[in-house]
Amino acid sequence: MKKLFILSILAVLVSSCAEQVTRGVRYAKLYEEKPLTVVVMPPINKTSNVAAKEYFYTTLYAPLSEKGYYVFSPYMTKDIFQGESAYDSEMFIDGDLSMFKNVLNADAAMFTVIKSWKKNVLGGKVTVGVEYILKSTTTNEVLYKREGLVSVDTSVKTSGGGLAGLAVSVIGTAVKTAATEHVVAGRNCTVFVLSDMPVGKYDEKYGLDKEILAGEPYIKGTVK
Repeated sequence: MKKLFILSILAVLVSSCAEQVTRGVRYAKLYEEKPLTVVVMPPINKTSNVAAKEYFYTTLYAPLSEKGYYVFSPYMTKDIFQGESAYDSEMFIDGDLSMFKNVLNADAAMFTVIKSWKKNVLGGKVTVGVEYILKSTTTNEVLYKREGLVSVDTSVKTSGGGLAGLAVSVIGTAVKTAATEHVVAGRNCTVFVLSDMPVGKYDEKYGLDKEILAGEPYIKGTVK
């Protein structure tokens, strides 16, 4: 038992002391394929919030574009997907993606899996949990994968004290949280998680971020 305990401690120490890998190592396939164009696939919704898929879909365009990629407009692709009965990404995430290369000339497809989407009105938080998976339309390989659980702080602080001040703060927080659009929370989650994604050709730092240490595959955080 004592020997097993010591080995367990050593394993923890070795794990904690292990060197972090660079983006060039973790996302080697992305750097190798150098995708220029990305099609945003309709989100896969695993939550009980039926509307989450619709209001999250369009939030993906801007953050990906800001990363230096040419992103096909979700408004355009949504019509194409619906017309071709391809609006359910579950049909494609583990399948052949060559059709998106042939039809749209997309180098990669961004899949998202919504795992949680909750509003805590009194607590002043909107919490979103999403997994992001970028796959090659040429090789079907995963080029980038990361998951995040992000809380958007919508609490309202007041300078007044006592019960009156507390009441104003609670009411203000409830109103602000209720008024916070889901798209804001979704976009903040995407920006937060994709902060570790290597930039594309249309960014001035393209090809210069290989030596930056890669972030954790799963992250949690709170943003304003």
